[in-house]
Amino acid sequence: MNATAPRDPASSMPQPGLLLCFSHLRWNFVFQRPQHLMTRFATRMPVVFWEEPEFGKVSRPELGIRDEGSIRIVVPQLPVGLDAEATRVALAALLDAFLADQPTVAIRWYYTPMMLPFSRQVAAGCTVYDCMDELSAFRFAPPELLALEAELLNAADLVFTGGYSLYEEKRSRHANVRPFPSSVDVAHFAQARAASRRQGRPPRLGFYGVIDERMDLALLADLADARPDWTIEIVGPVVKIDPADLPQRDNLFYPGARSYAELPQVLAGWDVALMPFAINESTRFISPTKTPEYLAAGRPVVSTPITDVVRHYGAMAGVAIAPRDRFVEACDAALALARSADPAWRDEADAALAATSWDRTAAAMLEAIAAIAPAPARPHYDVLVVGAGFAGSVMAERLAADGGKRVLVIDRRPHIAGNAFDEKDAAGILIHRYGPHIFHTNSAEIVDYLSRFTDWRPYEHRVLAAVRDRLVPVPINRTTLNVLFDAGLETDAEAAAFLAERAEPVADVRTSEDVVVSAVGRELYRLFFQGYTRKQWGLDPSELDKAVTARVPTRTDTDDRYFTDTHQAMPAQGFTAMFAAMLDHPNIELRLGTDFAAVRDAIDYDLLVFTGPIDEYFGHCYGRLPYRSLRFAHETLSTEWHQPVAVVNYPDEAVPHTRVTEYKHLTGQHAPVTSVTFEYPSAEGDPYYPIPRPENQALFKRYEALALAEPKVVFVGRLATYRYYNMDQVVGQALATYRKLKLRTAEETLAAAAE
Repeated sequence: MNATAPRDPASSMPQPGLLLCFSHLRWNFVFQRPQHLMTRFATRMPVVFWEEPEFGKVSRPELGIRDEGSIRIVVPQLPVGLDAEATRVALAALLDAFLADQPTVAIRWYYTPMMLPFSRQVAAGCTVYDCMDELSAFRFAPPELLALEAELLNAADLVFTGGYSLYEEKRSRHANVRPFPSSVDVAHFAQARAASRRQGRPPRLGFYGVIDERMDLALLADLADARPDWTIEIVGPVVKIDPADLPQRDNLFYPGARSYAELPQVLAGWDVALMPFAINESTRFISPTKTPEYLAAGRPVVSTPITDVVRHYGAMAGVAIAPRDRFVEACDAALALARSADPAWRDEADAALAATSWDRTAAAMLEAIAAIAPAPARPHYDVLVVGAGFAGSVMAERLAADGGKRVLVIDRRPHIAGNAFDEKDAAGILIHRYGPHIFHTNSAEIVDYLSRFTDWRPYEHRVLAAVRDRLVPVPINRTTLNVLFDAGLETDAEAAAFLAERAEPVADVRTSEDVVVSAVGRELYRLFFQGYTRKQWGLDPSELDKAVTARVPTRTDTDDRYFTDTHQAMPAQGFTAMFAAMLDHPNIELRLGTDFAAVRDAIDYDLLVFTGPIDEYFGHCYGRLPYRSLRFAHETLSTEWHQPVAVVNYPDEAVPHTRVTEYKHLTGQHAPVTSVTFEYPSAEGDPYYPIPRPENQALFKRYEALALAEPKVVFVGRLATYRYYNMDQVVGQALATYRKLKLRTAEETLAAAAE
C-alpha cells in the first residue's frame, strides 16, 4: 500500500523523453498491469508499446504502427523462416530505424528479458525491469530466458516486482528492487454493485482472466460435480493449453474473452468470485490483480492458497483461502456471506482498498525513476523529517495539515511506522515485525488525535510469565502469589502483608535491584526480575538505574491487566494502516529506503525534524551512545493457538528468548494456524532501548548541548532524546513539540512585522 501522495516527478524527468516499453503481452490481449501503467504514464510523456513480432504477413521486415489513444503500439512484421540470429538482426534494425525519428529515450522499460537481444544498443536515461511474473516458471519458457534475465538485471537501474513474493525472490539479485503489488481501479469495478441480480436465479460463481497452465482444471471439474445446481463461468482466453482439455459439465461455461470495459457487468452476474489456481511453480510468485478487482466489485472471493493472496488478503472476512479438499466448502460459506445483509465484510474490503490505486502506483514508480534521473535543480521543502515512526509522522502530519508546510519525510527502512510496523505474513496473520506494540494511554488528547487516522479494536493486554513450570500473571499480583506459594491470600491487605514480610529494606534505592528487593524481597526478585533483566539488558539489575524495574508495578489485587491506563486498544486495521492515513496528505512526500546522508546535501529545506539517534546526527563526535537491540524470530505454527495470552515472558536465564508473542490475541483474527515471534535481546543491531546508566546520561547531555545550538533542527522521539518512551508518550512529545514550534514561528513573524 502506498500511503503517500508522491510529488509530481515531471520536473526531474529527462525532458523531452520517450518511454519505450517492451512487452511480451499484446496491448489488446487482456487489460492488466502494462496497460494500466502505460496509460497513466502517457499523460506525462510519449509512450511507445513494442510488442512481440508477428510472422508470415510480409515478405520483408517492416513495422505495423497504430495509436491506441495516447499510446503508440508498434508490432514488428517478419517473414517466416528467419532463424534466431536473423530475427534479432531484423528487429534491431527496425528498432533503430524507428527511434531515429523519435525523441530521446528517457525510460527503457522491459516486461520480458527476451526483448533485450535486439534492444541492448538503445541508450536511455533509466532502464526499468518491471518483473510482473516469474516467466521462467511458465510453460514453454525459452531456455535462454534465465541468462537474459541475469543480463537485464545487470543493465537495469530499477527493478519493480508485481508482488512481494517476487520481491523476495529478486531483491538479492539487484541493489534497487522495489515491490509494487497489483493495484485496482476501484471506481471501475464498483459499477458491478449497482447492477442487481435476478431474484431466484441459481447461484453463479465465476472467474475471469487468462486460462492457462496456472488453472487447476481438476478443481473446476470437482466444483461443478459437487454443486450441479450452481452455474460456474470461466471467462477469458485459453492459452498454452488445449481447449479440449477443459473439463466439460452442463453447469460449467467458457464464454471466452471479455474486454476490460465489460468486466464490471460480468461480475455483476456473479454471487462469488473464484481464483481456482493450481499450486505449482507457475503460480509460486503470482500476485493476481483479480483479488482487489473482485473485492471492489463487492464480491466475496474464494482462492486456493496463493502466497501473495494469503499475505495481503487472507485475513479479510471477504476472502476465503482454501486448498482443493476444502474449496467447495469455502464456496458454500462465501455464497452465504454474499447473500447476507451484513455489510461488515464489504466495509473491511473497502477500507483496505481505499489507499490502493493504479494512479498511486504509477506516480510512485515515476518518483523512483525521478530519483535515478539527474534533476535540473535541488528541490526545496519547508521541512525535512527524518524518520517515519511515531515522532516523525506526527510532526509531519501537523506541519503539513495544520501548518500548511511542504514536508519531505524520509526513512532508511523500506516502510513507514518505524518499530510499530505491522504486516500480514504468509499465513495472512497481521504480525509486528519488531515485536509487539500495544497502545495504551491516559491522555484523551492523544486518543482523539490518533482517532483521526484509525478506528480502534478494544483490547486489554495480559502477560503471563513462565515460572516454576507455571504460567502466572505479570505484573505480580495476588493470583501470582497464590499460584506460586499456595498462599491462600484473599484480600489486598493480606497480599500486602505477605510481600512486606519478604521485602528487604534498602537505605538508598539507586539500582533496579534495590527497587525490587525493597518491595518484594529477594526470592521474587530472582524468579521474575534478575534473569529477565540480565537477558534484556546484558547487565545485572544492580548495574542499572532504578527506573528500569520501577516501570513494572507490584499489585496486591487480582487485576491481571498489564496496563491500567484509561484507554487501551489496538488500531482496527493495524499500525501501518494508521500511519498510512496519517501521512496521506498532499503536502507530504515520502521517500522510503532513503538515508539522511543521501538527501542531506541533495535538497534544500528550512527546518529539519530529526528523530534518529542524536549521536549519529553529530557524527558520533563524543563516542557512541549505548543501546540495547533485539532480534526477532517469526514462525507460523500448525496449531490454532500456541499460548493463552498474547505475550508470555521467560525470566529464566537458561531460556535464550525473553518472550513469545502470539498475534491473533492482538488482532482478533481467526485462522487454523497461528503466528508467533520469539524475541532475543542483542548487543548488536538497530537501536531499541537507551541503556539507563549515569555515564550514558552524561554522554547524552554533551550531545544535547550541541543540539541546543542548532536553531533550525528539532530533535524529537526516543532516539533523538535518548529516552525510553511508550508510544503515547512519543505522540504526546511530538504534539507538544509542534505546538512550541508553532508558537515560536508566530512570535518570530510578529517580531519581523514590528521591525
